Amino acid sequence: MADVLRFSVPGKPEYVQTVRMAVSCFASCAGFDVEAVEDIKVALSEVCNSMICPGESNPGIYEVACELDAGKLIISVEDRGEQGDPKIYRESCGGFSENVGLGLYILRTLMDEVNILSSSRVGTRITMVKYNR
Repeated sequence: MADVLRFSVPGKPEYVQTVRMAVSCFASCAGFDVEAVEDIKVALSEVCNSMICPGESNPGIYEVACELDAGKLIISVEDRGEQGDPKIYRESCGGFSENVGLGLYILRTLMDEVNILSSSRVGTRITMVKYNR
């Protein structure tokens, strides 16, 4: 049975550090080395920052789930689309988009697997996997 850590995060910039710390502690306790933990923190910051829009009067909430199973850490960050069409929302905030090369490059460089699912009906889910080597 996999160990799972889940939490809801206010879509405000000041909570990105909290998410980074919680997930990095989870990864560290699971035996990931310092370099892997740092990679996870940087990738997670990129994703969390894409879920927020600074100055938004009603920032909403995004969900973070971490699952440790069979030597890999699976991290999912999900915005359920309360802000409307996620593509328009991301573009208006300058956030992450599959078409933004640098953010996607960072994720794919630091993590072993990256999957992005975005829909105007269900929001955006970014799933990242890091293997414990």
